[in-house]
Amino acid sequence: MAHKTDIEIAREASKKPIQEIGAKLGIASDDLLPYGHDKAKVSQSFINSVQDRPDGKLILVTAINPTPAGEGKTTTTVGLGDGLNRIGKKAAVCIREASLGPNFGMKGGAAGGGYAQIVPMEEMNLHFTGDFHAITSAHSLLSAMIDNHIYWGNELEIDTRRVVWRRVVDMNDRALRQITTSLGGVANGFPREAGFDITVASEVMAILCLSKNLDDLQKRLGDMIVAYRRDRSPVFARDIKADGAMTVLLKDAMQPNLVQTLENNPAFVHGGPFANIAHGCNSVIATTTALKLADYVVTEAGFGADLGAEKFLNIKCRKAGLSPSCVVVVATVRAMKMNGGVAKADLGAENVDAVNNGCANLGRHIENVKSFGVPVVVAINHFVTDTDAEVQAVKDYVASQGAEAVLSRHWELGSEGSADLATKVAEVIDAGEANFAPIYPDDMTLADKINTIATKIYRADSAQMDQKILTQLKDWEDQGYGNLPVCMAKTQYSFTTDPNERGAPTGFDIPVREVRLSAGAGFVVAICGEIMTMPGLPRVPSAENIRLNADGDVEGLF
Repeated sequence: MAHKTDIEIAREASKKPIQEIGAKLGIASDDLLPYGHDKAKVSQSFINSVQDRPDGKLILVTAINPTPAGEGKTTTTVGLGDGLNRIGKKAAVCIREASLGPNFGMKGGAAGGGYAQIVPMEEMNLHFTGDFHAITSAHSLLSAMIDNHIYWGNELEIDTRRVVWRRVVDMNDRALRQITTSLGGVANGFPREAGFDITVASEVMAILCLSKNLDDLQKRLGDMIVAYRRDRSPVFARDIKADGAMTVLLKDAMQPNLVQTLENNPAFVHGGPFANIAHGCNSVIATTTALKLADYVVTEAGFGADLGAEKFLNIKCRKAGLSPSCVVVVATVRAMKMNGGVAKADLGAENVDAVNNGCANLGRHIENVKSFGVPVVVAINHFVTDTDAEVQAVKDYVASQGAEAVLSRHWELGSEGSADLATKVAEVIDAGEANFAPIYPDDMTLADKINTIATKIYRADSAQMDQKILTQLKDWEDQGYGNLPVCMAKTQYSFTTDPNERGAPTGFDIPVREVRLSAGAGFVVAICGEIMTMPGLPRVPSAENIRLNADGDVEGLF
């Protein structure tokens, strides 16, 4: 039997007016800023008014390393939120917004799937409420003001060879990775090398997602380092006098977006930094607001637990004072078989031995998350080709790791299929076993922080850093940045820097190719292996199949 596509299911949704969704969380109509009938921003004044309320329980959804077989982390996040509401809990979901680049490239949408989706699906995966456009505009304003300052005499004595602020666009465009600007003569300025990143890699995106309010936002924007002088002293965005105007452009974007699941439960969708080159979590303001309004908040972190969960726990929780009560690690039988050496074309055939062989990847993630002092539940995201024996093999393995795995059929059945998972997660939270702590202290050296993640999370023998990188890290410590957390930029597909290395490898090192200081966001980025901050389109991009049909509806989004 052919299943309906995600977009077909989403289009058939029985959506409620966004004011009814807000009412479920006690948000009055006057405190919502509607964008049509089915989405709205929550006003900053309302957010300010609920800060004295106690927090609900925070649940993080993460996953094994991504495989072409698919894991369904966002689908599970949405399904778990619906499941908690189904069993009588007051729950909300918090996820990231989708970037246009991956939507038209190869990744597709970011709103869940099947009968565990957030709607309106088309708008969320396209322009939504304009947040990403505002971030792109604010970033571009700063870019223009830097070159304008140099053109009109360069009072700050910027070394044009050391302008570190790149431009951004929210599209996959490899041709823009390295460019030359200001060509065409004296009237166009001073030619220099530059380049573009994708918008979700912008430090402005990371700052918006970590800021607590508009004052915090402007301070962080002003703290961004955009260039260096000949004496290597930094030039900040506030020196360019761009921080005030950037904040104006981001004023509305700072307010979280409220939408709904297919089952009309509240969902906050806000912010979207990349998970392998940034911290990969939705905004702090959305998460903390949801915690004031719901008893249970389900959020996710990008990619596998080695990247997303590590950054959520070491960066976002540290910065925002969050303390998760439970972590759900998503796995699929298909992905276990792929980690066990089965080719994608052969995943439909039962292979219990391959499942057992592939579970080592899952086991390492379970152990890593537990090292933060948070209990773990494994969600087996069900596929119709899974056999009972294969599912039982995963359950048995997880039990041997001191956790419990629950089969969840939310993709097929919505909350009816995720009720068991929701019940188990609620039981774990009620047991009160969480004792969360980051895995390294603020006062550890930056090099030791990088090495701690490489050895304790990736299980590498060491992080390889040459003397130039070590010197740079020491210089930043001397400048007062030593207490910052580190954001590891690495392939999402493996514990190593080799995307083809599956399972739970050992006997390898993590080469740190470059380090960057995100002084405004408040972390140091360690770029490991080959990581692109501007993706390219695949040979056959998804954009080739996205179009309007005869009725004016979007086709091809997934």
